[in-house]
Amino acid sequence: MQFGTVAMRGTTTAAARTSDGWRALPAPDLSAYLAGGGRLDDGAPLGDALDDAEVLTPLPRPGKVVCCGLNYGDHIRETGRDLPTHPTLFAKYADSLVGPTDDICLPADVDVDWEAELAVVVGDTIRGADRATAAAAIAGYTVANDVSVRDWQYRTLQWFQGKAWDRSTPVGPVVVTPDEADPSAGLTITCRVDGEEVQHDSTKTLVFDAADLLSYISTFTVLRPGDLVLTGTPGGVGTARDPQRFLADGQVLETEIAGIGLLRNTIRLT
Repeated sequence: MQFGTVAMRGTTTAAARTSDGWRALPAPDLSAYLAGGGRLDDGAPLGDALDDAEVLTPLPRPGKVVCCGLNYGDHIRETGRDLPTHPTLFAKYADSLVGPTDDICLPADVDVDWEAELAVVVGDTIRGADRATAAAAIAGYTVANDVSVRDWQYRTLQWFQGKAWDRSTPVGPVVVTPDEADPSAGLTITCRVDGEEVQHDSTKTLVFDAADLLSYISTFTVLRPGDLVLTGTPGGVGTARDPQRFLADGQVLETEIAGIGLLRNTIRLT
C-alpha cells in the first residue's frame, strides 16, 4: 500500500492511497499517525475519500533523521575511499525536509549538489535490534534527495553543516510498504537535472541495506515510529565530476525510485 500526508481545503491529514484515490486516516499527518501507534497495512482505519488532495511531505515531523554516506560502491570509488567496515552516519533535523514538489531555496553563493536516495521509514520502537528485528520494524520506503551544500560540507571533517540546511531535503511523494517495494531485489534509482540523467543505479548495490542500517543505528540510539533513515547516494554527484558541477538557480531536480515515486523540485538560489 501507499501512504502519505495530503492537504485539502486548508487542512492536512494522513491518508492511504487506494484504487479509489486517497482515503483519510485519523491523524493530521503521517508522522502523528505512526507516533500514535498507527500501522501501515491493510488494517489501516480508512475514512472518507479525499478529492483534489495535494500531496505533501509524507513525514513532516520525524523525531530523528539519520543519514548514511558512502553506501554505494561506485560513489565510494569516485570519492577515492575504500569500502567502509561500518556505516558513515550524520543527522538532519525535520526543518531540513520539504515536499515532493516544493522549491529548494538556498543562498546564491553556495555550491549545491544532488544526491538521490532511498529513505527508510521506521514503524516500531527498536533499541539494540538484531537484523531480523530491524527488518521487521521497517514500515516502508520513500524517496529523498540529500541536497548538499558542498563548500560548507568540506569546511571541516564533519559533514553536518553542509547537510542540514533548512528546507533543502525533498522527501516523498508517498511511503510504500515493504510488500510492494523490495530494495534488496533492486529498485532503480535515478536523478535528473533539467531532464539530463546524472545518477542511475540499483538499490541492490547498497553496501549496508535498510535492515543493516536500522540495526546498527539502534545500537546507540532508540528509533521510533516515523523516524527516517536515508541510505546514501549512488555515483554521479556533481562534486566528483571533472570539472565539478553544481546546481544553478531555476534548474529542475528530479529524483525517482521505481515502484515508489518521483520528486520534482525547482532550485531557487537567492
